[in-house]
Amino acid sequence: MIFTEPRDPRFIAVRRGGTLSDADHRLLAEWAAICAAHVLEIFEVAAPGDDRVRHALEQNRAWVRGELTMREALRAANARAAAREVTGGAKFAAYAAAQAVAVAHVAAHELGAAAYAIRAVQAASDETGRAEAGRRECRWQREQLPDAIRELVLDDQRLRNHVCWFVFQC
Repeated sequence: MIFTEPRDPRFIAVRRGGTLSDADHRLLAEWAAICAAHVLEIFEVAAPGDDRVRHALEQNRAWVRGELTMREALRAANARAAAREVTGGAKFAAYAAAQAVAVAHVAAHELGAAAYAIRAVQAASDETGRAEAGRRECRWQREQLPDAIRELVLDDQRLRNHVCWFVFQC
């Protein structure tokens, strides 16, 4: 479980009593998809021909563009099922995509997508390079953050790093 209680109002939509704008919610989802897409190849090498993880990322992007409702995006995405059929880095890469799609429903899943992507890179690396590979991926992810959500995400990483396997120490 990557959530802490009470839920952070910065990740709850204004219309639901929080402070998150729709625009920032979509930026969080887009960034989560960028993180997951960066490790997609790890899944696709392990499961050639399985397009469920790629499709999940397409659903995320369609939601970001306003082409799908949150329910439509979640219903059509099946990355979690794909994760159950693989191991190692491929499993984490599939989970990253599943978390990215889930941002449409709960914005705080953005951190799960990033954390699973880092774990995918770590698991796909040899043991001697695992820690550095994770730090490189973390730094790369931070470089992709839009200015509008940068401080929000960095603060979220600081606050929830302990429930995300401490992968945000980069």
